[in-house]
Amino acid sequence: MLTHMTSHMTEWLRRCALPVLLALGASASAQKLPLEKIKLPPGFEISVFADNVPNARAMALGDKGTLFVGSMRAGRVYAIRIRGNKAVETLTIAAGLNLPVGVAFRNGALYVSDVSRILRFDNIEADLAKPPRPVVVDDRFPADTHHGWKFIAFGPDGMLYVPVGAPCNICNPDSGRYANIMRLRVDQGTGGAPEVFARGVRNSVGFDWHPETKELWFTDNGRDWLGDDAPDDELNHAPRKDMHFGYPYCHAGDIADPEYGHLRKCAEFTPPAVKLGPHVASLGMRFYTGAMFPPDYRNNIFIAEHGSWNRSTKIGYRVKRVALSGNQPVKHEVFAEGWLQGQAAWGRPVDVLVMPDGALLVSDDHAGAIYRISYKRR
Repeated sequence: MLTHMTSHMTEWLRRCALPVLLALGASASAQKLPLEKIKLPPGFEISVFADNVPNARAMALGDKGTLFVGSMRAGRVYAIRIRGNKAVETLTIAAGLNLPVGVAFRNGALYVSDVSRILRFDNIEADLAKPPRPVVVDDRFPADTHHGWKFIAFGPDGMLYVPVGAPCNICNPDSGRYANIMRLRVDQGTGGAPEVFARGVRNSVGFDWHPETKELWFTDNGRDWLGDDAPDDELNHAPRKDMHFGYPYCHAGDIADPEYGHLRKCAEFTPPAVKLGPHVASLGMRFYTGAMFPPDYRNNIFIAEHGSWNRSTKIGYRVKRVALSGNQPVKHEVFAEGWLQGQAAWGRPVDVLVMPDGALLVSDDHAGAIYRISYKRR
């Protein structure tokens, strides 16, 4: 573990001594993105917020308004300076990391997932051009890269929630180590080992807490190779600790796994709150807490669908909206689509983030862009 950690730290120091500064604006690449193909409800419009964020994945906002963005294969973490409602420049504040998808911000520090580790960059907004060396918060997570990338976020309890995906398409891993959502205390002086919060979760790459009930909701990607139309991805609701959502025994609440389903019945597990569709790759999700969109969007869930990779006819590549009444979903519909044209995709939504002005940001790791969706009152 020490050798693994040292090699990554050395690479980080080598590549981050001088952060990469990229000027933003109305560049040629932004002009080429075919935003006119995106369909939105009446009154909504989409624009390019930033177009030079290679492999952009999860997003988090700093106290001083900096947008932090993780990546996957790029191995980078970005900081985007914003003026007004526009991105004005992008800095690469870390590089050479291992699938640093997740970013979370708390008490002036940026937390970054790095497969087996959680890193912390203290006082990061003080000087983005000279980022501090990262502190290793915890390095006890599995090092498997299959579903090893991690979306991370702080819950209302102040703990950092970290999913650990199954290290396979379908297998029966140790439920205390894989296929779950964990949480840990990261405040100085508290520490403690990560604990399991939710079990039977194949691969969650997005979650958020209801603004009123403070209960956890999360997306989960269904298994592959059961055909084009099964199983559905899931939107799940976890109001308490230690609930089990079925993996690997049961999928989407009612499909017994052909290999493991004989071991436990679907009735033993918590079914999904919403079935999101087969192989759509539901990733980032957030509750809408802004005031820009119409009142009936308040506390709705927006979900980024990355899109299918092995379905004979592609599906997904869009943003969905789920409306709730209390804790019950009452509407599930497409909110933004057009990144998939026929069977060719020019973009793949990954994460969504509500900005202070109420606009919704959408990251796209395929186009290396971040979009801004706004609403004009008529």
